[in-house]
Amino acid sequence: MHTTPPLPSLDVAPYRLTGTVYGVLMNHRPALYVLADALDKPPYKAAPKAPVLFVKPRNTLARSGQPVAVPAEPGQVEVSAQLGIVIGRQCTGVTPEAALGHVAGYLVVNDISLPHNQFYRPSVRLKARDGFCPLGDRIVPADQVPDPDALEVRVLIDGQLVQVSSTGDRFRGVAQLIADVSAFMTLMPGDILTLGGSQGAPLARAGQAVRIEIEGIGHLNTPLVREQESAA
Repeated sequence: MHTTPPLPSLDVAPYRLTGTVYGVLMNHRPALYVLADALDKPPYKAAPKAPVLFVKPRNTLARSGQPVAVPAEPGQVEVSAQLGIVIGRQCTGVTPEAALGHVAGYLVVNDISLPHNQFYRPSVRLKARDGFCPLGDRIVPADQVPDPDALEVRVLIDGQLVQVSSTGDRFRGVAQLIADVSAFMTLMPGDILTLGGSQGAPLARAGQAVRIEIEGIGHLNTPLVREQESAA
């Protein structure tokens, strides 16, 4: 029987993360183009005007190198490489020009999901399983990242390159995303806001090893195991 692994410490060098991990959907320009027709139909009738957020609760957090369990059904997961934006100062209603001054740093995030076609409001059960949000083991201070909107993102499975994208492909860049989110909610120190994944998230199955690399930020390794193999 599957047992819940211990919750990981939120210490990620050189910070202690004490907040919430917020993911953002439909922030990749090519993805919005692909979904354009569907978004014009009921019940949506238009593309979202504000960022579409979801929460990765604490049970989803995992460290780099920590095995993540894949359920027998469907037997595979979607791997979404993301730039994590670590908030350093409380921000409410900040402007895009001031937004980056509220960032402590950046880290690599793997937003794992069960495969689905619920592109607007995915069910919690698809995205909030134990270990479904591995975090890189280092936060790069913001002043060491001159342009967070121009970083190459690479996904490798079993050492084979399967996806290359850029943080520059986003509908909202880092500063604009922070400004638009802080327009309707307060972001607190220790919160992580992800920039959003790219269209065509790779699929991986138990027994495979996933590696995400973000230029200038670092890498994140996630071995995938069958769900019963993770039981203590």
